[in-house]
Amino acid sequence: MLDQLIENVHLITLDPEQPAAYGLLENAWLAIDQGKIHSLGQGAAPEAELTVDGQGQFISPALIDCHNHLIWGGNRAQEFEWRLQGRSYQEIAKAGGGIASTVAATRAATDEELYQGAAQRLQALLDEGVTTVEVKSGYGLSLEQELRMLRIAKQLSTEFSVHISTTLLAAHALPPEFKDNADAYIDLVCREIIPAAAVEKLADAVDVFCEGVGFTPDQCRRVFEAAKAHSLAIKGHVEQLSDLGGAKLVAEFDGWSVDHIEYLQAGDVAHLKESDTVAVLLPGAFYSLKETQLPPIAAIREANVAMAVATDLNPGTSPLASLRLAMNQACVLFGLTPEESLRGVTQHAAQALGLSSQKGMLKVGLDADLLMWNIGHPSELSYGFNLVKPAAIIREGNWL
Repeated sequence: MLDQLIENVHLITLDPEQPAAYGLLENAWLAIDQGKIHSLGQGAAPEAELTVDGQGQFISPALIDCHNHLIWGGNRAQEFEWRLQGRSYQEIAKAGGGIASTVAATRAATDEELYQGAAQRLQALLDEGVTTVEVKSGYGLSLEQELRMLRIAKQLSTEFSVHISTTLLAAHALPPEFKDNADAYIDLVCREIIPAAAVEKLADAVDVFCEGVGFTPDQCRRVFEAAKAHSLAIKGHVEQLSDLGGAKLVAEFDGWSVDHIEYLQAGDVAHLKESDTVAVLLPGAFYSLKETQLPPIAAIREANVAMAVATDLNPGTSPLASLRLAMNQACVLFGLTPEESLRGVTQHAAQALGLSSQKGMLKVGLDADLLMWNIGHPSELSYGFNLVKPAAIIREGNWL
């Protein structure tokens, strides 16, 4: 007999094989066995040891935050004030602010301080129904410090009911000890940090900041080559502030995702389609930086490239611990439909983390990571934020 049956519900499956908008199955049921979705449908339902009456509520896949800088020390509230006084992101970075200031605070923090700060931010996401989170390093920028951040991320995954996907972002910024010697630092990343992270199995993927205030395409290529040599997946912060062709480079390496992409040229979108690379939209950073250059949404949509949505939670440019708010921002600022936004934090977010075979839809065989909502229509999940919270959160069949 099956473990659980949830009946009298409307299923927001987001399964492309379901013809209705949102993949919606009304007046349906869903069966869970051994932490997986065993079956779902309409009409006669199987028997189970536990049967739950969903009382006509909606069930969706649990939410996935596929771009997150969860672990850091200090904060950058003063830089927020500076930006409002007219200083640009680039000006603040050149004055020792930006990522460099967070690196200094992170290096000075104890393991416990980093853990507790990250835990508080993580809990805010979990309360909204997030059950999968990507966590990047990138504020240590040395062998010891980058590995420390990844180990703390792993610790969080054992002490919270969440799946954490870890990403090594050592090529995030130039550390002070390598000032004016970026190539030497990239040597360290490629020859020491990436191999060490791979040996300890601390990272699922490797990311870069391909930008004028970050690293050149040639330097990022070296990082990607090292990542591939150690069987690590590839992601990229690209085309956020300028067009350096970073998205095309990520696609060349069959990367999981290209993130930010406000300055992505429409002509480069075809490369993403060819490599099945997800376009990750980060409206929180767009909003916080008061950007005006919009991602090429129409070209991405026309090419049928998957679009994900994430918080980009970080202390400087997206202090946003709310994926639901990011969903709303993606609709209001970038013009996504509510269905695209919801797919962006479920189906396509899973793809951006290499988890399509496990998470992101209501489909037989996938993890039973589910949310129950007391709503009248799926569009409510993007329409409002902090108005509707999950009536129930289920992770791998366990009711939280």
